[in-house]
Amino acid sequence: MTLALQNKIALVTGADGGLGTHMTRALLDSGATVIGVSRNARQSSSDAPSFVALAADLSSAETAKTTVDGIAARFGRLDILAHLVGGFAGGKTIAETDAATFQRMLDLNLNSAFYVLRAVIPHMRRAGSGRIVAIGSRAAEDPGPGVGAYSASKAALVSLIQTVALENKDLAITANVLLPGTMDTPANRKDMPGADVSKWVQPASVASLITWLASDAGKDVNGAVIPVYGSGL
Repeated sequence: MTLALQNKIALVTGADGGLGTHMTRALLDSGATVIGVSRNARQSSSDAPSFVALAADLSSAETAKTTVDGIAARFGRLDILAHLVGGFAGGKTIAETDAATFQRMLDLNLNSAFYVLRAVIPHMRRAGSGRIVAIGSRAAEDPGPGVGAYSASKAALVSLIQTVALENKDLAITANVLLPGTMDTPANRKDMPGADVSKWVQPASVASLITWLASDAGKDVNGAVIPVYGSGL
């Protein structure tokens, strides 16, 4: 095991999700101290001494800032942000989609990222370095019928991350976004029984890529929109 992220402080949002558990483990295995944030975060989800669970709802601008500022004050800095918070709604055309569903997709997939980024970036700029990686979706660039609200919110997330990359390229801060296809998570297996899961993206593979981007080896990758479509393509 290489400790490429030893002495690094990493914030993982959506830490108790299907990808979040793999992400937390990958960062811990690389030597980072990991602060896992989600609405139902539990310290018992990892017995690693360098793991800290924080329960917080990051769809609130005030909570996002308070949470991030508290982490930076406690640990002295914040080196890595792996933003995994998101949600899905589908099955209706744009004409049939109600305003509440559209707003919910914006809150989960875009607004939460904006609030966290706005809180994290000042700390990284003061430190003069940082790594930001967000999880988008293949639907951001390959939308399909019935998922318009979801696709639009993920496309907006891509634009947001690319803007962050441009605005902070004067310092050693990178921002990239991954666009996975369907991931092999318990929730997706439950929602899509009978699907050919052999073609789905493995969360551990996504976590490994994010860990690499967060390391010194990934320092030259900035503003990238990276497809991770799995064998199904």
